[in-house]
Amino acid sequence: MGRGLRVAHRPRCSETWSLALHQTEESRVLSRLAYMSQSKHTEARELMCSGALLFFSHGQQNSAADLSMLVLEALEKAEVEVADELLENLAKLFSLMDPNSPERVAFVSRALKWSSGGSGKLGHPRLHQLLALTLWKEQNYCESRYHFLHSADGEGCAHMLVEYSTSRGFRSEVDMFVAQAVLQFLCLKNKSSASVVFTTYTQKHPSIENGPPFVQPLLNFIWFLLLAVDGGKLTVFTVLCEQYQPSLRRDPMYNEYLDRIGQLFFGVPPKQTSSYGGLLGNLLSSLMGASEQEGEDSQDDSSPIELD
Repeated sequence: MGRGLRVAHRPRCSETWSLALHQTEESRVLSRLAYMSQSKHTEARELMCSGALLFFSHGQQNSAADLSMLVLEALEKAEVEVADELLENLAKLFSLMDPNSPERVAFVSRALKWSSGGSGKLGHPRLHQLLALTLWKEQNYCESRYHFLHSADGEGCAHMLVEYSTSRGFRSEVDMFVAQAVLQFLCLKNKSSASVVFTTYTQKHPSIENGPPFVQPLLNFIWFLLLAVDGGKLTVFTVLCEQYQPSLRRDPMYNEYLDRIGQLFFGVPPKQTSSYGGLLGNLLSSLMGASEQEGEDSQDDSSPIELD
């Protein structure tokens, strides 16, 4: 009978120790946080950040995400000024979160709002750049592209687009990847990044021959457009758009972007009513609406606007 008894499975010592470590560290961090006074925001924030990193290192995603949100709460309550070190810390926490978790979405939205410093703009360009780099490493090219558009890193955006095009796109679309980016940078009034992303992309893409001029008409149009933006002459812009209509009809959004670019750089009056509806109208509203509101505050402001 004794031989028939089965001894209950015992966790291995390493598993028991690991679990005890996680529980002990979590209790230690949370108990110390409970005794932090309001006057010690910096110490509390550093402790929470260290605790979050510890939990991430042990795969404790929920506890780490909770502490990451508390880091943001501490920054908000203390009205801490934006600094590179803080932005890098937030980007580090973001990079360690499960890419598919809802907590990550909430974290990045709140982090961008804090980094705007109450200006009403959609996040600090440096934070957008750091987020874009993380998403690029994860091969989340679409989201990476969004954040690059709101950064000042045209060169990084170009390198990401080259990888995006060569790994996911058709050879016939190599010109469209950069054309869209340039047009949207211009809609965001970021002429410098528009020029950098175009130059870098066309130089680095293996399927684009040396230019200008280029084999692809659309690339020639973008090249001429950037020159026209510098000159600011409406007649040049108008003729350019008319001559390249066959290329511009490849994407229905191109002419809508050009309408906005005409308003921003060539003095074209805005349309009184919008005839766009559905998904197209929503995209244009998100791209251009914030710019109009921003323009009321400052005609010379070239910071990013909201883009879905």
